[in-house]
Amino acid sequence: MRTRVLVVDDEPDLLELIHYNLTKAGYDVAGVLSGEEALAHVHASPPDLIVLDVLLPGLDGLEVCKALRRNPTTASIPIVMLTARSEDADVVAGLELGADDYLTKPFSPRVLLARIKAVLRRQQPEADAETIVVYDDVVIHPGRYEVRTGDQMVSLTPTEFHILHFLARRPGWVFTRYQIVDAVRGEDAEVTERSVDVHVAAIRRKLGEYRDLIETLRGVGYRFRASQRHLQSLTASSQHVHVREVQSREPHNHEGAQP
Repeated sequence: MRTRVLVVDDEPDLLELIHYNLTKAGYDVAGVLSGEEALAHVHASPPDLIVLDVLLPGLDGLEVCKALRRNPTTASIPIVMLTARSEDADVVAGLELGADDYLTKPFSPRVLLARIKAVLRRQQPEADAETIVVYDDVVIHPGRYEVRTGDQMVSLTPTEFHILHFLARRPGWVFTRYQIVDAVRGEDAEVTERSVDVHVAAIRRKLGEYRDLIETLRGVGYRFRASQRHLQSLTASSQHVHVREVQSREPHNHEGAQP
């Protein structure tokens, strides 16, 4: 089955150009001209990814993004936002609402294709990225693509999930913002310190009482707090045995870590 992409843009010529290039690249593409049409289409036929313009008439792209992220059934759909303005405020607004990436108009169709491939690739765990991380009551499970704190599911965007998992797999290691972006987005991403900071702030907010697991080293970057007593890293292939071992030593670990 071909990957389904919904393109939302009020410029018919640009919509046709994107539609042509994505179809040529093998995607199953649908296009709509407004935010209202976008929401209706998503609920009727959820796509695998959305390319969403910010400046739409009526319900703009930021409102569409917010509505999708608030709905549990659409919250995990990756979103690449398009903006005609390059100001940090516009980019930050989209990232804070849960967009996974962004492009500033005008852009090359080849760049858009590269971004789409990178975002979709992040949803498929790499062989070396199948490490389950258990830290007290926090369980980060790439196979299930979920994060739990105690008995609560934490809703993260694909980018937020990969940033958290990337840091947690290497507790105590410090990574610069550029290293984080290269790891979870790819070298073709537009890198700004602010975009990484926005994602990390969102992760901390959603982790609640565990927000301090991600530490900031001023002037350097971020790291996942290391603790020999509480941290265990497991591989997906041996999760049945090792998760039980972690729980036998750490009675407060969440039972949901077991499949």
